[in-house]
Amino acid sequence: MSRIAIKTCGLSTPETVGAAVRAGASHLGFIHFPKSPRHVDADRMKALASAAPSHVGRVAVLVDADDDQIAQLTGTGALTALQLHGGESPARVAAIRQRFALPVWKAISVKTRADIDAASAYAGAADLLLFDAKTPEGTLPGGMGLRFDWTLLRDVSPSLPWGLSGGLSADNVCEAIRLTGAPLVDVSSGIEDAPGIKSVDKIMAFCKAVSAC
Repeated sequence: MSRIAIKTCGLSTPETVGAAVRAGASHLGFIHFPKSPRHVDADRMKALASAAPSHVGRVAVLVDADDDQIAQLTGTGALTALQLHGGESPARVAAIRQRFALPVWKAISVKTRADIDAASAYAGAADLLLFDAKTPEGTLPGGMGLRFDWTLLRDVSPSLPWGLSGGLSADNVCEAIRLTGAPLVDVSSGIEDAPGIKSVDKIMAFCKAVSAC
């Protein structure tokens, strides 16, 4: 098991879930957002999450979801955390955390150091911050293979547990960890052959690279 936590995100098949578990991923991410090529419905998410061993986290990734949508997913009992990747305010994050009694991760879109500093508003609301690259307006909020300037995280002590996302791959993840000190890395497009099509080989290579960092 890597000393750095690894979340493989956007999984949609039993084969890729199995590969991520075998490779040592600490968390599996399942996206419930119809606009994403990685979208899985509630039934499929339940089946995929239920197939994972209990020591591996199962995270539902949501974008400005309402309570009914969240209830449909959490009612299965298969999830261990919720990741909010939209414009959810600290108050909304806190409300979701209280109502659904699951740890809540909040993705923070980063372009400048000010974006990182502003994330302190989520202290007391979220359980983990996930720093991701800010995407162009009108596009998907993540999973586009974009990265931000990792040196922005240098000498930063986030107010919450945190992770790094955006543009990571087997080729650059060690550099990202070295520059940021990230205790968790989150990968999606970097383990794909095409948007939404995960590669077992790339999943294995990414996890192996992190373990060797």
